[in-house]
Amino acid sequence: MDVETVQIRFSGWHTDLFQSCFILSQLVKFMSSVQPLVWHTTRFQIDLGQPRVMGIVNVTPDSFSDGGQFFSPGSGMASALAHCEQLVKDGADILDIGGESSRPGAQPLPLAEELARVVPVVRHAVTLGVAVSVDTYKPEVMQVVLDLGADIINDIWALRHAGARQVVAAHPGCGVCLMHMHGEPQTMQAEPMQGDVVAQVAAFLNHQAITLEGIGVNRHRIVLDYGIGFGKTVEQNFALLARQTELLAGGYPLLAGWSRKSSLAAVSSTSLEQVATLDMTDRMVPSVTAAVLAVERGASVVRAHDVRQTVQALKVWSRVQAASKISH
Repeated sequence: MDVETVQIRFSGWHTDLFQSCFILSQLVKFMSSVQPLVWHTTRFQIDLGQPRVMGIVNVTPDSFSDGGQFFSPGSGMASALAHCEQLVKDGADILDIGGESSRPGAQPLPLAEELARVVPVVRHAVTLGVAVSVDTYKPEVMQVVLDLGADIINDIWALRHAGARQVVAAHPGCGVCLMHMHGEPQTMQAEPMQGDVVAQVAAFLNHQAITLEGIGVNRHRIVLDYGIGFGKTVEQNFALLARQTELLAGGYPLLAGWSRKSSLAAVSSTSLEQVATLDMTDRMVPSVTAAVLAVERGASVVRAHDVRQTVQALKVWSRVQAASKISH
């Protein structure tokens, strides 16, 4: 073997080694940025190594699934406070408190009324030993509840209202959930999305998250929600679930909010008449099924009305996952 051949082979080996090291460094960089194992919030570092259940507390008279069940004008807050306690007993890792309905066709709620609904419940919820999320898009409400000790801001508008990003960025550590919504609640189902919804939703959510990081919010504070039922058809909602892993490409954890959504009634009912008349409690089994499927496809948090049943189902799923690892 002559010197020139040795030099060529060494040069090729050196190039291969350099490329391998570069690829390895990029892989390490990617793995360090991929879905965080912990959701950083105001008071809690929520371990996302196992699926977490966010229990829904609607302090509204008109939410699509349980409007008026835990709040009605003049009735006081006793039922909402008791509901928080029950959800914690049922196994909720997070309580998500909302004072304004976002159902299709819902009208905006005045600021003072939203504060009157959510503040007493937040004050009580922060004493229960679990993370407290507040479902709001108003920066004024965000500031008040964060001052009360709330851990997470859950915004269907993904902090697009003026001042919302600034409230979250100014807070030293609250978590935030950014949701995709096409249009606005009043009109979103009249003119649903067009085209490849998965690509559009992924691009939107990643853009909003990167924008938030750009003003100083640590990426480990951010979770994304692809917004089931918010300006999407039944087929589009299920396309998002089927291709949910594509939404993980940006490296942010996902929250899935399938609970009691009309798309579940549409596919689980035997007739169109049944879809229209199906009692919300009859959506429990489809909701739990969708939650498990979402976790199976990489969701870290599932938002649920039926917390006890969702927790039970996820315990079965977790046991199967553990058994699968042992067998391999």
